[in-house]
Amino acid sequence: MNRRSTIYALSSGSGRAGIAVIRVSGPAACDVVVRLGCAVPKPRVAGLRNLLSASDGRVIDQALVFWFPGPHSATGEDVVELHVHGSPAVIEKVFSEFRLMEHLVPAEAGAFTRRAFANNVLDLVEVEGLADLLAAESEAQRLLAMRQFLGEASTVYESWRLKLLEALAMAEASIDFIEEPDVVADAHSRVLPVVVALRAELTAALQQSEQAAVVRDGLRVVIAGPPNVGKSSLLNWLAGRDVAIVADVAGTTRDVVEAVVRIGGARLVLADTAGLRTDSSDDIEKLGIAKAESRIGDADILIWVTSPDVDAKVGPARTPDIHVLNKIDLGSIHLRNENSCAVSLKSGEGLSALHAVLLDVVQKRSKLGDSAVVVRDRHVFAVSQTIRKLNNILATGDLGLEVVAEELRSAVRLMSSITGRLDVEDLLGKIFSEFCIGK
Repeated sequence: MNRRSTIYALSSGSGRAGIAVIRVSGPAACDVVVRLGCAVPKPRVAGLRNLLSASDGRVIDQALVFWFPGPHSATGEDVVELHVHGSPAVIEKVFSEFRLMEHLVPAEAGAFTRRAFANNVLDLVEVEGLADLLAAESEAQRLLAMRQFLGEASTVYESWRLKLLEALAMAEASIDFIEEPDVVADAHSRVLPVVVALRAELTAALQQSEQAAVVRDGLRVVIAGPPNVGKSSLLNWLAGRDVAIVADVAGTTRDVVEAVVRIGGARLVLADTAGLRTDSSDDIEKLGIAKAESRIGDADILIWVTSPDVDAKVGPARTPDIHVLNKIDLGSIHLRNENSCAVSLKSGEGLSALHAVLLDVVQKRSKLGDSAVVVRDRHVFAVSQTIRKLNNILATGDLGLEVVAEELRSAVRLMSSITGRLDVEDLLGKIFSEFCIGK
């Protein structure tokens, strides 16, 4: 798409609504308003206008019209928004008028945001934050996305880039005096502390990226244990609906059954698994058990369920994060630790305490995740490679200044690639494809 073309799209949800927002961006944005028989309103002031059809002059709709002249707009170029009534017929009629206008073309996915990037309204981290904000399903995801979208993370990346440039400038300034031992020693004494301090900052941020991944992707919570202890009943209770089949027959659950819930502002992917036992003669159940064991290994949180009426011959392959002792109504149950919960999924006894324990574990797992800077895989890669460059400098104290400078130049390029102002053309297609039409 030619960036000088004027693009349009429905920027609100499809289907019937009280109001629909149609966005137009490009050099001919104001001409669109005129072609619809309207006077262009004052910048950033709503104007009530009758939109007229160019073919017969009849009123299409009465709408609020906004004009945002560039560069002070969402895309950095002239933008017009038409707030029309949210009828599919109204929207289609406006679009039919647009199709008759020269130089006006439908927007592709992410086209408005890509123009914002091209016009330096948003950097690449802010673009990714906007994409994450649009996809956010939980409060924690919203907070993390807003930190990226509002530029807080970009400010941190920029501070790291400036520190690398500072060290690079000191190294390069001394290269012309490479034959002077005192000058070289002085350059090393000034560069190395900057490198050491920055490496510590980057390492700490990289460690926090694990919490960010938990927030973005959601916690994987696996419910496991022997057959007939109430695993499926627990999944249904946590999900608030009947997700899994509950029966007294051992081996009822043969595959992994999943449900997504939100607890404590976090997104959880709950997985009910086949009951673990060694004496099954059913080949299909054995496949289910193998899947269960695999899920246990990948779980962020493992909930192990037992009951007094089932002789558990198989234990968990790892220490459970929460131990649920179900069927408390059948007899006394001894709690093992603070993360053990005695409950009755039949009567509801103990379930509020179980919810509190789960909430505590979830909050500990996602702690600080919404304030992370290193969020996406490409961020992790760039920061990891930058740390490697800094380690190369520190590994050998007598490295020549030319080598130090080259390592620092590479590190600067890596850090610049995160915000998107250097070497990012290969990333753009993938990133902007995440957007919907009209954004």
